[in-house]
Amino acid sequence: MSQYWVVGASWGGTEHQDKKFLQQGIWMLGWEKEDQPAQYKNALQIKAGDRIAIKRMKGRGQTGIKVLHLGIIKGVILDIDKVVCTVDWVATDLNRNIEESRGCFKSIHGPFAKDEWVEKVFCL
Repeated sequence: MSQYWVVGASWGGTEHQDKKFLQQGIWMLGWEKEDQPAQYKNALQIKAGDRIAIKRMKGRGQTGIKVLHLGIIKGVILDIDKVVCTVDWVATDLNRNIEESRGCFKSIHGPFAKDEWVEKVFCL
């Protein structure tokens, strides 16, 4: 059964990696294992067939998130304390407004169960 992940692609909050990720057909956790062990451990749960959404925060004083790109995980590469996923990006440049953030402020969130919120984030 597929799991649903909401992930970031802005290293340090300002270095946007999403265009590079789209071109390379990947998503990579920007943190190494020793820097953010909890996020690294969470990322290790991602598997082929899972769904992934790259989000971005809306900005100061605004609630919710913007969903930019949707993909399907093709594989996961674990190397040198990094988590790199190969991704089939199926919908890009969405700029979808999601009013409820569900606390998605870090680099990786999930897995989420399929519900109304997940449907809004991941619908094609």
